[in-house]
Amino acid sequence: MGNILVIDDEREVGTFFQHLLEGRGNKVKLGFSGEDFFQLIQQYKFDLAFIDVKLPDANGLNLLKQLKRSCPSCKAVVMTGYSTVKTAVEAIKHGANDYIEKPFDDIEQLERLIDELLSDGPLSSQDDMYKLAETLGFIVGTNKEMNDLLKLAYKIAKKNVNVLIEGETGTGKEVLAHFIHNASMRYDQPFIGVNCGAVSETLLESELFGHEKGAFTGAVKEKKGIFEIANRGTLFLDEIGEASLATQVKLLRVLETGEYIRVGGETIRKTNTRIIAASHVNLAKAVEEKTFREDLLYRLDVVKLTIPPLRERLEDLPILIDYFLKKLNTPLSFSEDCISRMKQYHWPGNVRELYNVVKRAITLAEGETEVITVDYLPEKLKVPLHLGQVSNNKRSTKDEVEDLEAYLQKWMNGVLALWKNSDRLDLEQVISSVKELETKIGRSFVMKMLKETLGNRKEAAERLNISVRTLRYLLKEKGADPKA
Repeated sequence: MGNILVIDDEREVGTFFQHLLEGRGNKVKLGFSGEDFFQLIQQYKFDLAFIDVKLPDANGLNLLKQLKRSCPSCKAVVMTGYSTVKTAVEAIKHGANDYIEKPFDDIEQLERLIDELLSDGPLSSQDDMYKLAETLGFIVGTNKEMNDLLKLAYKIAKKNVNVLIEGETGTGKEVLAHFIHNASMRYDQPFIGVNCGAVSETLLESELFGHEKGAFTGAVKEKKGIFEIANRGTLFLDEIGEASLATQVKLLRVLETGEYIRVGGETIRKTNTRIIAASHVNLAKAVEEKTFREDLLYRLDVVKLTIPPLRERLEDLPILIDYFLKKLNTPLSFSEDCISRMKQYHWPGNVRELYNVVKRAITLAEGETEVITVDYLPEKLKVPLHLGQVSNNKRSTKDEVEDLEAYLQKWMNGVLALWKNSDRLDLEQVISSVKELETKIGRSFVMKMLKETLGNRKEAAERLNISVRTLRYLLKEKGADPKA
């Protein structure tokens, strides 16, 4: 039982909640505007509040922020239509416990949510969240950004909305997609993943939509596509930015209508598949470069989750190492000096690269020692400022320009050291470092030109033959965006 506040300008919504909540023994206060909200929170204390995001005289997000300031212990649920789901996600980031979409189709689910929020349910629910994440290998550690990401992913998992996951190679995008699927109402249905960049255009269409017998050379029999197999389940589209424009058009149709046609077929088929897409490239920039459809991005980007790179959460390095040691079932441990050295590395391959380093060290150390020291690390971690490593410290414009030659020399030395090394290496990590070099060079030229144009971005962009948006993007890559 609790004291509940309902703010919605639709009186029938207020009447519905009053009937539902008072019938379950709760005390309910109704408000129909922002003005009513401020009067009620001054007069009463509430355990739970339902707030519409769109009111005639107020923004629901602003009311939520005020509620959290005035009564931090009060749980909050925002009410929204499908077209404002992004606003609801923003509300969760600002402290809302959940959001519900109008009209309320599933009353039983709404009642379960109310019971959970008025009891100690959220605590046990949070325990379940962390246990599920660890079981699946999505280790969040103590980093605040990662914890906020996990909480948001857990809350939207049960919603029937598409999700876009962005993050560098090796950050764990597919593992997060598995987490969302297993935390959703579709957990007992198929989870199928396909890498859009690893399959040719013709084969990708066949994989996604299936094909009829004789549709193309080699199609000796009909084949079900992933949308058919994953019906009522989850489809993970990895590297969605690599899909051809022709395939993007067909994906857009499925997202808009739930309909598709097999390759070589004529029959329209229906699917109820949740899409989780992932990309290591910035899709907004890809739209600007005309390699990705803006309308498809709009459909995919209902909820966007961005996984931070490992170099921005180095405090979690010991936790990740301990997890990998347990996973590999070894009694070995890493020395403090070894972990300290690992924290100085830039980790362009992120968590995947860390796992490979840990696995390699265990293989070399087993039978020789109980504690893994720096000696068992690959050469790239032993030499400061080597391949792929860039200082986390912010640099001045002068430093950015003057250190390019030194950076290139150190980068080249790192590449040559790996080339001469007879050990196994992670080629994907090398390729990732090449992309980082590209970003470094691009940013250095931008900084140099900004210096020459006295900070005039438009003139700098014209001299570099790029758009101002591209210039801003290059600056933002390394976290610096000097004002013109």
